[in-house]
Amino acid sequence: MSRLSAAEHMRLRDKLLLMNWGLVGLIALIGGIGILLLYSAGGKSWEPWAGPQAIRFAVGFILMLGLALIDIRVWLRAALPLYAIMFILLVVVEIMGQVGMGAQRWINLGFFVLQPSELMKIALVLALAKYFHALEIDEIGRPAMLVPPMLMVFAPVGLVLLQPNLGTATLLTAASAAVFFVAGVRLWKFALGIGLLAVVLPFAWHHLHDYQKARLMTFVRPDSDPLGTGYNIIQSKIALGSGGLFGKGFGMGSQSQLQFLPEKHTDFIFVVLAEEFGMIGALFLLGLYFLLLAYGFMIALTSRSQFARLTAFGLTTTFFLYVFVNVAMVMGLIPVVGIPLPLVSYGGTAMMTLLIGCGVLLSISIHRDIRISRTGITEL
Repeated sequence: MSRLSAAEHMRLRDKLLLMNWGLVGLIALIGGIGILLLYSAGGKSWEPWAGPQAIRFAVGFILMLGLALIDIRVWLRAALPLYAIMFILLVVVEIMGQVGMGAQRWINLGFFVLQPSELMKIALVLALAKYFHALEIDEIGRPAMLVPPMLMVFAPVGLVLLQPNLGTATLLTAASAAVFFVAGVRLWKFALGIGLLAVVLPFAWHHLHDYQKARLMTFVRPDSDPLGTGYNIIQSKIALGSGGLFGKGFGMGSQSQLQFLPEKHTDFIFVVLAEEFGMIGALFLLGLYFLLLAYGFMIALTSRSQFARLTAFGLTTTFFLYVFVNVAMVMGLIPVVGIPLPLVSYGGTAMMTLLIGCGVLLSISIHRDIRISRTGITEL
């Protein structure tokens, strides 16, 4: 290991002092709750979920701290190359991706199964932030200047829809719309886009897969097939209601422990929490998520460069969408789309993606006072 100079030691020490340790502690607490819930869901055993999740979280947490020390200008330089790599991986998925549960979304690396669509959520925010960072406000108002970023969004979204993965495609689109809005795109253009979407939706119905149509119909009438497509959401509502105010106790949830609740370690992990710790436990976790989002939006508001502001806002919005979609999904407020609860649900790529995003957010927090000109990248 090479010896660092005194100046380099000082820079590293300064970065550690500027680290948002409150946010770091909050992330660790949420991740710890996730491991605890997976331990319970596994019958109070580290296998098959809690142990691997703890290892993944520990590795991702260390990676997050390392990424936090990277200068924000490095992220600016790397934005488009990272986007290009993720786009190529999405193409590779279409050609030779691993198939699971009727979908082709993964690349088997032997030691790790990678889902490029998850990592694209980070890369797309970085790329859009870089693009809008280089524009003046009057340029953003020109319709022609919105064509490149729209292509940057809809090219990967199209590939993700082919997998098929409607949930991730929706998150990519919504997070991108948030970046467009903060960059200064006028509201009437969003209204125009929503209007066009409303026109296209009836035609899009005929191109949905049968299971996607079934999910939408189940959302409208979950009791129409209680032992089939409606089973998941019905069991989820039963578990949510049975938890009451204080819950049944750790490891005592009947729906989860007696295997009535499907996908309890992934999509429906929030239901395990609500059944065992009640409404109080559920509100406690939602309160932690609220604090994390508040940290993220505050970092965005206090950053001096446009790239940092847009990136922080886009990443925080992505995190919010994860939480909102998962919780609304298990409560039956929206159709089931297979979005994990961030830092809590069992999973590899999703966990790493969220911790990488948190690492970039922490990097922005540390370097928030750095100014970067719109015409070029400031030298490090």
